[in-house]
Amino acid sequence: MSTIRVVWGTATGPTALAAYDAALAEAGVHNYNLISLSSVIPAEPTIEVVETAPDLGPPGEALEVVQSSATAAPGEHGAAGIGWARSEEGPGIFYEVDGTSEDTVRMEIREGLAAGRDLRDWEFVEENVYVESASDEDEYASAVVLATYGESHPVV
Repeated sequence: MSTIRVVWGTATGPTALAAYDAALAEAGVHNYNLISLSSVIPAEPTIEVVETAPDLGPPGEALEVVQSSATAAPGEHGAAGIGWARSEEGPGIFYEVDGTSEDTVRMEIREGLAAGRDLRDWEFVEENVYVESASDEDEYASAVVLATYGESHPVV
């Protein structure tokens, strides 16, 4: 695996699912079948914060991700975020949170990363947090933040 890319998007739509799909489009991953991973970072890949994913393969293929998403009803607020910590040797952890407040999401990510570090006998040397939020008075609003693992691959 070469690269893990952190991407994000925010969007609105007439339904909750339409807003979520549009936010995935803003992140550049709406044409893939997303497969959720449990948040452990392998030692080898680099992590790049890129906002929008480049072409990761043909539409309809599978793409492994760690994902946070929040969709808010009209007039409400949603926030999604991912944090990560890496050890000196390279392995690390992601921690993903969604909620209604950027500050609360950021705080919960930091608390979760601290708890995850305590579970491991690794010397952690890096920590990052990225949070997006969305709201709209008239439509549903979604915010997504994803860590995409490598390139896509065939589903079958």
